[in-house]
Amino acid sequence: MQKNRFWFLKKKWFVFLLLDIITGLAAFYGAYYLRFEGQIPALSYIGFRQLWYWYLGCKLLVFYFGGIYERIWRFARVEDLLVLIGSLVIASFSLVSISYFLSIAVPRSIFILTGLLDVCLSGGIRVIPKFYKEHGFSFYYPADARRVLIIGAGDAGVLVVKELLRQENPERYPLGFLDDDPVKAKTKIMGFAVLGTCADLAEVVREYKVDEVLIAMPTAPGEVIKEIAEICRKIKVPVHTLPRIYDLLNGEITVDLIREIKVEDLLGRAPVQLDIEVLQDFFQAKKIVVTGAGGSIGSELCRQLCPLKPRELILLGHDENPLFEIKWELAAKFPGIIITPIIADIKDLVRIRTVFQEKKPAIVFHAAAHKHVPLMEANPGEAFKNNVWGTKNVCAAAREAGVESFVFISTDKAVNPVSVMGATKRIAEIIIQDYNAVGTTKFAAVRFGNVLGSRGSVIPIFQEQIRRGGPITVTDPQMERFFMTPTEAAQLVLQAAGMAHGGEIFILDMGEAVKIVDLAKDLIRLSGLEPEEDIKIEFTGIRPGEKMFEEILTKAEGVTATKHQRIFVAQKQQFCRQKMQQFYEHWMQACPPTRETIFNLLGELEKSRISTMEEADVS
Repeated sequence: MQKNRFWFLKKKWFVFLLLDIITGLAAFYGAYYLRFEGQIPALSYIGFRQLWYWYLGCKLLVFYFGGIYERIWRFARVEDLLVLIGSLVIASFSLVSISYFLSIAVPRSIFILTGLLDVCLSGGIRVIPKFYKEHGFSFYYPADARRVLIIGAGDAGVLVVKELLRQENPERYPLGFLDDDPVKAKTKIMGFAVLGTCADLAEVVREYKVDEVLIAMPTAPGEVIKEIAEICRKIKVPVHTLPRIYDLLNGEITVDLIREIKVEDLLGRAPVQLDIEVLQDFFQAKKIVVTGAGGSIGSELCRQLCPLKPRELILLGHDENPLFEIKWELAAKFPGIIITPIIADIKDLVRIRTVFQEKKPAIVFHAAAHKHVPLMEANPGEAFKNNVWGTKNVCAAAREAGVESFVFISTDKAVNPVSVMGATKRIAEIIIQDYNAVGTTKFAAVRFGNVLGSRGSVIPIFQEQIRRGGPITVTDPQMERFFMTPTEAAQLVLQAAGMAHGGEIFILDMGEAVKIVDLAKDLIRLSGLEPEEDIKIEFTGIRPGEKMFEEILTKAEGVTATKHQRIFVAQKQQFCRQKMQQFYEHWMQACPPTRETIFNLLGELEKSRISTMEEADVS
């Protein structure tokens, strides 16, 4: 019982209520004191005694109904202060009215002075928590803290300074800024000077004995990040960065977000601009199936779908461990979403039909596929069964279950394919367009290139080779590939899904192709080593099924712009229904084909393309 004796003091609103009574009384008395220069006449003092409790009552009532006590003042903004000022103005006008109706003579300056003093006092006690949150009353330079030079004096840089100053026992302390904006030259931001431009980096680091450089430019081009990282490497000062802009959507930056520069930072991909309202209307309160939900793209699609509040997200896959991991990750982050993992193989038509008939999903994202090029060259039959018949099975089950929209995840390797994987994905694209011609389900495909960091991709392989001390193996010095991050790819896929009318092959803007050897060199340098000196690079020759350069569009397809600047659509193509039906009936019973058979089959299907093409309507 003794412990709870002063329980009411734990209520912050009660503390502010007491302080508002004190500051209100002090402001009202202070107005009289200032008005009469410390010598308050007896007649005027009668007015003070008759009105002070009226003022306090008006102030507290206005604060209560104005929501002043509901605000968290350590996160206060200018808008909160304006509401406070407005509330005190109302309280002062109320006091004027009361004095008039009670016929109490009060000098008009008393009301003005009371309002001004109370703004200072009531506002001041509320600014203290915010000041403490941002500065922690740290007016001294911590001797053991690392001196950090922040590159970028914009919003992100300011947020970084606030976060660093807020720490009670900081490991880092802001020294100043570098920024190329001439308007900010020789100015101070939050008390810290802009010491120069990015060109002055090496000189500033030496002059001010900088311990660490932090890049606070979430939208900076990859070339800029690369140049800064190279300068820091030469002068041997650690460099860190913030995540890309699509990882900072909540506007909050913490010390935990400050990280090492990654290879995706050097690519400098522009942030994806999403039409959130359109996406929420499209996905909200719907059942959605993601096949291959444990894979790189499938799992990222799930992460991006959950904030759009679907009614149920069904994770379908045949690899139990990744499915288990993504299920628990999503369940922890989005407790309000029903997450249902289902173990199923897309090659099992009966099982897939059963799942779709039971769940009756509205939208399907088909990301399940065999994607490893050399492995599929060695196992063409398995590639065909999974990528072709698996896709047909999911299409058939979706149409039978009355799915509204079906989105197939394709690849740039399906364009003029030379690999089994590319050929099977191209056949799957044809199946998608064929299924769109019959029934009410809208079938569409989205085509893009390599995803950074995905399982089996080149980045994890290079990183492991660097950890072992090299060498890094690259197939050819001229080989190029298109790259994008998993988050970027997933967001654009969702945007394309919301634009689909059926039959389209959407093509994502992949930016400039990147030489694999340059990627390898960047990874070596990011590890603090030198290419060829510390880590050797060996060229092994092109592997079976690989191209020197990837493409994103065939000559026959053409391309049309969409409402989104990063998404294009190939012209719709129609294929001979009779030829497609013969294909389904014949190959349904056939043994898994060989590599040669797969390419012959693809050639026959491409020949069945109907010459009259309708341009996609994406308006």
